[in-house]
Amino acid sequence: MSVFSAYDGTKLAYRVLGEGPPLVCLPGGPMQDSVYLGDLGGLSAHRRLIMLDLRGTGRSAVPEDPASYRCDRLVDDVEALREHLGLDRLDLLGHSAGTNLAALYAAGHPERVGRLALITPSMAAVGITVTGDVRVGTARLRRDEPWFPEAFAALEALVAGRAGADTFQAVAPFWYGRWDEAARAHRAAEDVQRNNEAAALFAAEGAFDPPATRAALARLTAPVLVLAGEVDLNSPPPAVAELAGLFPYAESTVQPGAGHFPWLDDAQRFVTTTETFLSH
Repeated sequence: MSVFSAYDGTKLAYRVLGEGPPLVCLPGGPMQDSVYLGDLGGLSAHRRLIMLDLRGTGRSAVPEDPASYRCDRLVDDVEALREHLGLDRLDLLGHSAGTNLAALYAAGHPERVGRLALITPSMAAVGITVTGDVRVGTARLRRDEPWFPEAFAALEALVAGRAGADTFQAVAPFWYGRWDEAARAHRAAEDVQRNNEAAALFAAEGAFDPPATRAALARLTAPVLVLAGEVDLNSPPPAVAELAGLFPYAESTVQPGAGHFPWLDDAQRFVTTTETFLSH
């Protein structure tokens, strides 16, 4: 574990996994310990993964100002990491909520981005809305799973605004391509890995300006990979394809059978797709 100072003096930590060209990885959650990313299915065999723990998460320090948890404020932490690493440009990978931060960094520092990989992305930063109907339609692809009836009933309640205390746990199988022992363990660990105070402030008022971000990303010259999981309710393929359309040099791909964590569902396919893009 290595440490550097952010712009406000907050000590931020990152892990380094593997060898090869560096790839800075921004976790989702939002505001979850980067440990949940593992080694991205073995991508560390090809890349030196720089796994950043965002402020207040993992081994990183809690900042004095809680408002600095806001996504747009975190951009300065990524820039401080780039300077600390001595890199002129970053190859950058974001997952889920972390793709909002990756997009804002690319919008604000386009000259500092080499390649940008957005994995099962959140689209709050660019204002793309995923409707309940799209989520329900994606969920129906899993209708032959033994856990489907209970999970689907919970999803319908969630979409209808009738979520109860157990609803989010009940829909958990939809987040994974396989609801097996490894997926259950991965899901169970989330509760202790996330900073809930930070998560509540991540998308606070002022964090996102979709029109400005869209305009900036339309001028981005860096190559972009946008990867969707075929059965991912959070980032369904139609919405991910819409996101890819905002970039002038983007390729959009759908990993068959994958949920929100594609490196868990088919590590070999995920690594091949991502490394092929990064090494072009």
